[in-house]
Amino acid sequence: MSARDTMRVAQSLYEQGYITYMRTDSVNLSQQAIAAARSCVQQMYGSEYLSPEPRRYATKSKGAQEAHEAIRPAGSTFRTPQETGLSGREFQLYDLIWKRTVATQMAEVRQTNITVQIQAEDAGFRATGKRIDFPGFFRAYVEGSDDPDAAIENQEVILPVLREGDHLNCQELEAIAHETQPPARYTEASLVKTLESEGIGRPSTYASIIGTIIDRGYAQMVNNSLVPTFTAFAVTSLLEKHFPDLVDTSFTARMERTLDDISMGEADWLPYLQQFYLGETGLDGQVKQRESQIDPAEARSVELEGLDAKVRIGRYGAYIETETEEGLVKATIPQDFTPSDLDAERVEVLLRQKTEGPDKLGFHPETGEPIYVLIGAYGPYVQLGDATDENPKPKRASLPKGVQPQNVTLEQAVNLLALPRLLGMHPETGCKIQANLGRFGPYIVHDQGKNGKDYRSIKGDDDVLTITLERALELLAEPKAGRGRGRAAAPIRELGPHPEDGEPVNLYNGPYGVYIKHGKLNASLPEGEAAESITMETALKALAEKAATKKTSRRSSKTGDAGTKTSGTKTATKTTKTTRAKAGTAKSSTAKSSTAKSSTTKSSTAKSSTTKAAAAKKTTKSAKSTAEAEAEAAPTEPAPAKQATAKSTTAKSTAQKAASTTRSTKSTKAS
Repeated sequence: MSARDTMRVAQSLYEQGYITYMRTDSVNLSQQAIAAARSCVQQMYGSEYLSPEPRRYATKSKGAQEAHEAIRPAGSTFRTPQETGLSGREFQLYDLIWKRTVATQMAEVRQTNITVQIQAEDAGFRATGKRIDFPGFFRAYVEGSDDPDAAIENQEVILPVLREGDHLNCQELEAIAHETQPPARYTEASLVKTLESEGIGRPSTYASIIGTIIDRGYAQMVNNSLVPTFTAFAVTSLLEKHFPDLVDTSFTARMERTLDDISMGEADWLPYLQQFYLGETGLDGQVKQRESQIDPAEARSVELEGLDAKVRIGRYGAYIETETEEGLVKATIPQDFTPSDLDAERVEVLLRQKTEGPDKLGFHPETGEPIYVLIGAYGPYVQLGDATDENPKPKRASLPKGVQPQNVTLEQAVNLLALPRLLGMHPETGCKIQANLGRFGPYIVHDQGKNGKDYRSIKGDDDVLTITLERALELLAEPKAGRGRGRAAAPIRELGPHPEDGEPVNLYNGPYGVYIKHGKLNASLPEGEAAESITMETALKALAEKAATKKTSRRSSKTGDAGTKTSGTKTATKTTKTTRAKAGTAKSSTAKSSTAKSSTTKSSTAKSSTTKAAAAKKTTKSAKSTAEAEAEAAPTEPAPAKQATAKSTTAKSTAQKAASTTRSTKSTKAS
């Protein structure tokens, strides 16, 4: 989930009374929250999983705004995620908040780490293993996992029993190469983490900061990574050269602290603003002084190593410019190209297309018109015929994802230009079914006239150019892939219909054990009862008790927690390490055990990070399925060039806009 989506879902949970106020970076929990969490641990996991003493946390950030407590489930008693009746993204976010809050008051994890060193002549090998002796807070929450029980098993690495001096028989030896990788690009989660560590922004502004970077064309999202654009390189280069103080991360952090001082009455706002804008080194003076030194042509240029051609930022986006014998040649760079994608070979293709014309694949077998392969602002496409006064917009079709322009055959081009394909009529409605290629990929559509259109994405082995009517009917018969947690799990046992409303009463396997489900109401299995032997009468009694508890908790949350606002629980924990065995041919070490230490900020070495956990759940689908999105935009022709967000401006206006600073929009470096 993106930062913007996460904040939107959290706002909805807060408005519905499921969580406390979320626009805070405090890690402090109220006494009510600690008592509720400890009660929850006691009831669900037992006293052995409860931390010996209540844990309290203190923030390490100097600029943290702690007017509200940490984000946590609302109320004096915590509803489990299954009891809320939530679904989709709301369920997932509440589930994360509930798990982390409860985990803060649970016992530490105890695990045994084993290191075995093997010596074979002059070669040394090492094997490491880990055994979890007591799962502690892992029973509720494991970083990046939706199923704590499964994650605990995955974390264990069990080694065979070994003793010092054992002779091992090598059955197979494999050499694995290791290459150093460059630093990973920023994702929304890692960028928020960096902003927080630098003291830039607040939880309420992270989403708007990232939104501004993307909306203004400084970065684009590619496979969940923020990739800087040519515009970002040009703007950053200009600011670093002429206004280095404004793009220094410490500048923004200092301004944040000053604004906090102003809000608390410890500093006057008017003298600060006068000094910032009209002072000796103020922004107004800097712009006037450097205006004459800035060359507009240089300011909108980007230099890339290994390229003779120049990259410039124009009114309609980035383009290549180079001098040839025939004069100055300019070629548009496709919008999905980033600086890392542009190499000498691609530059040559773009320039050749501009000077020599597009590559001709051949002639259409029916019309006799030539078919060209071109690269436009929206990527590669094929075109039927030439653009003339009589036919200013010849038929075009984008190439499918993964198909390179140099690999396109004449047959493929003819079939692409024939899209959309009429597959036939639906046997029930009598309406036509077509296959087509849209901006989000291939799809089929069942056009039902006034009743609307039904879309399905084409994936896997199916091909938009060869899919049949029978296969299309199969896809249309399948339910749409909607939002949420996917298909409901199958019950492990069906008890029968409820005597009052006839709704089924079933038993399900959940992350916290077997539970009883009736409609939206879930109840834990009573103590001493087994899933195989529980009766309907006992299940109805458990459901009735849970319904009564639910009504009481809702009433108390409305009266006692109406004005409470809270935010992000951070669970960092410290685990007991027990070195159990270290086997080798030379030395032996006795087992050492470090006692479990309780800390105000840590309870186990398995560190928890809300940012990583949110990123780990990124597989959640967007509000619209891919096929539904295609309904809004599924052109068979590439759209004409649109005006890009990066407009050519004078050096003065560029510098003033980039240098202007408000509390909600922070200056950051494009990297």
